[in-house]
Amino acid sequence: MEHTFRAVTQKPGIIIWRIEKMELVQVPEKSYGNFYEGDCYVLLSTRKLNTSLCYDIHYWIGSQSTQDEQGAAAVYTIHLDEFLGSSPVQHREVQGHESDTFRGYFKQGVIYKKGGVASGMRHIETNTYDVKRLLHVKGKKRVVAKEVEMSWKSFNLGDVFLLDIGKTIVQWNGPKCNKQEMLKAMLLAKDIRDRERGGRAEIKVIEGDTESNFPQNMEILTSVLGQRTSNLTDGPPDETVDQEQKGKVTLYHVSDADGQMKVTEVATRPLVQDVLNHDDCYFLDHGGTKIFVWKGKKANKAERQAAMSRALEFIKAKNYPITTNVETVNDGAESALFKQLFQKWTVKGQTQGLGKVHTKGKVAHIAQEKFDATLMHVMPEVAAQERMVDNGSGQVEVWRIENLELVPVDPQWYGYFYGGDCYLILYTYLVNNKKRYLLYIWQGRHATQDELAASAFQAVTLDQKYDNEPVQVRITMGKEPKHFMAIFKGKMVIFEGGTSRKGSSDPEPPIRLFQVHGFDSLNTKAIEVPALATSLNSNDVFLLKSQSGLYLWCGKGSSGDERAMAKEVSSVIGQNLERGSEEIVAEGQEPIEFWELLGGKAPYASGKRLQQMDLDHEPRLFECSNKTGRFIVTEMTQFTQDDLCEDDVMLLDTWDQVFLWMGKLANVTEHKEALVTSREYLHTHPGDRDPDTPIILIRQGFEPPTFTGWFTAWDPSKWSEGKSYEELKKELGDVTSPVNVTHEQVTVESEKTFQPFPPDALVNKSANELPQYVDPTQKEKYLSDSDFNNIFGITKDDFASLPQWKKLKLKKEKGLF
Repeated sequence: MEHTFRAVTQKPGIIIWRIEKMELVQVPEKSYGNFYEGDCYVLLSTRKLNTSLCYDIHYWIGSQSTQDEQGAAAVYTIHLDEFLGSSPVQHREVQGHESDTFRGYFKQGVIYKKGGVASGMRHIETNTYDVKRLLHVKGKKRVVAKEVEMSWKSFNLGDVFLLDIGKTIVQWNGPKCNKQEMLKAMLLAKDIRDRERGGRAEIKVIEGDTESNFPQNMEILTSVLGQRTSNLTDGPPDETVDQEQKGKVTLYHVSDADGQMKVTEVATRPLVQDVLNHDDCYFLDHGGTKIFVWKGKKANKAERQAAMSRALEFIKAKNYPITTNVETVNDGAESALFKQLFQKWTVKGQTQGLGKVHTKGKVAHIAQEKFDATLMHVMPEVAAQERMVDNGSGQVEVWRIENLELVPVDPQWYGYFYGGDCYLILYTYLVNNKKRYLLYIWQGRHATQDELAASAFQAVTLDQKYDNEPVQVRITMGKEPKHFMAIFKGKMVIFEGGTSRKGSSDPEPPIRLFQVHGFDSLNTKAIEVPALATSLNSNDVFLLKSQSGLYLWCGKGSSGDERAMAKEVSSVIGQNLERGSEEIVAEGQEPIEFWELLGGKAPYASGKRLQQMDLDHEPRLFECSNKTGRFIVTEMTQFTQDDLCEDDVMLLDTWDQVFLWMGKLANVTEHKEALVTSREYLHTHPGDRDPDTPIILIRQGFEPPTFTGWFTAWDPSKWSEGKSYEELKKELGDVTSPVNVTHEQVTVESEKTFQPFPPDALVNKSANELPQYVDPTQKEKYLSDSDFNNIFGITKDDFASLPQWKKLKLKKEKGLF
């Protein structure tokens, strides 16, 4: 096999082979992304993860391929898996139903070509113009182009079509296709021109709703396809699977001890890692949308090799479509997608972040490294891993919700949080001498529903005051992120109940017990716990406060750094007590009064605690949508900054926090429902996620390094320099008319009336030149109906139904922006 796989190296990237006469033949790089429907392919992806290499093997089945070719692709996949030490994740891909991972390799799109090896079709490297084909382009993020019959019958109103005749490529945009599809189709056309034609082909564009504006380009189309004789239809909707369906997971044990496959249901959501036995193989059914096969390290070889074919039998038995995606993973080398379906996933001896390690079976020895804040903006990947934008030394303002309004908190009480209250904390820091903002919304466990709602409402008001620039972070009591603690320099105290408001009727409890977590000023907080002996833990430091004094109790397992930080906190908690009334007590040497204050001695947790488990989860990016009335998330694998689109809401899941990124042109509804969207995502996640996971709202152009660090090579100037569809079209020299893509119905604002002004008072006027009471962001609404028609060439109702980007473009053109 070494000769067959001689192309395999340790270099990250992909290699593709095609099955030709049952042999594996390497495909030239120029042809990557082109797949013949009559063939089968094997693709190897190599990625570097930290210091090790990760492999994914995909075998792709064309819709017209033979059973023999499909069998050969499966066998070569097994051989390649063994050649690479049985560590790769294997995927079975069927044409038209490929996984997000597979499509992620081809950023410019995938092209399905008619024919195959049997009909003499070759993957060519040389420039050729002997081409005549019609490509049907579908998809907003990951584009697929399929060769269809060269006829007007293949066209529809909702998609984009490319007529490729060698020296000319004509792009026809359906009147109902969206801007993103137009852009992706154009990038695909340019890719064909540059990669297959050596840059020597012309690209022409036709906007389907204004064909008469493109007479020469239409002539090319009709000379090949003939005259169109019938009206075009809308075309089929994109296939989607809603998130509720993806939330269902079932684990089955597989055995074939007596030669017959026996499948037994083992568990459903929430799944735990311990269920998987190293001696066995398992199927994980992900809501019928995908089947995972897990192969235990100690399972016998025959069982491991038959895993994929057994999965196909399972699909048949379940009456799932034969196109169902299958992924096989090896024990110890599981894919990120597989691990996220479990409630917790830990890896023995794994290190992650600064100085944290997880070791099963013994207390982890930790080298607690000090945090270097100077790395945050120079190395955003460190900011992302550490969840820190800086070291917390920026400017802080704190408000409390009182009678549903914001009341400033006296700076001497900063860091005190009461479970009966809600607080807003505005944090200001500088990046390249520019102000950046974080707005934390801290919600107490015992706050009323009205206060919780008021905290969300007041956050929106404060956000608008700062021009929608702050990054919003919702925090549930007890789930404070690292940066939030760093702001209060190790002196943060959380009281279980009560309120800090003046005139509060609740008397302070005579005895209070606080558990102190943290070993430096960046990660320390004291949390009130019930004042009982059972609350103690040998691994921590506790502060017991009474009217007569303060005990600082040091558990045997606590470190010197933790004891030092507890002393810092004690100065805050005991500030009303006499100086010197603080007494340090070592575990096992407590005075009688200590136990009396806690209501008597009682058993408490004294076993050695495992270091907090580091969950082994890779970040994942999703496009969120509920436009269809169903909540749908689409994953962007191999994600880059280019996957963040201006008219979308995107969700970045790093497991212990969820970022919601809102594009400038995302519609108002999506903005409003962003928080609901993220909660829905957590609720429907098969990994049974913590509903209190911090949710961080980010607006395009104001991304903190804790977000940008998850993307390789983040370009801060991209939003000002990234090319739009119109700009790409101008580069082609085809700007005969403005683009007109409509059909995203938006409700017309009819409630508010606008006093009309003559065009001279509104067009090309800055905000301070406008008549009094005119809103500078809505100048067009102050035109009379006839003036509006004369300037824009369409009615106000037609304008209201245009997509947001189109409205902005027209307003700029007409001097009303």
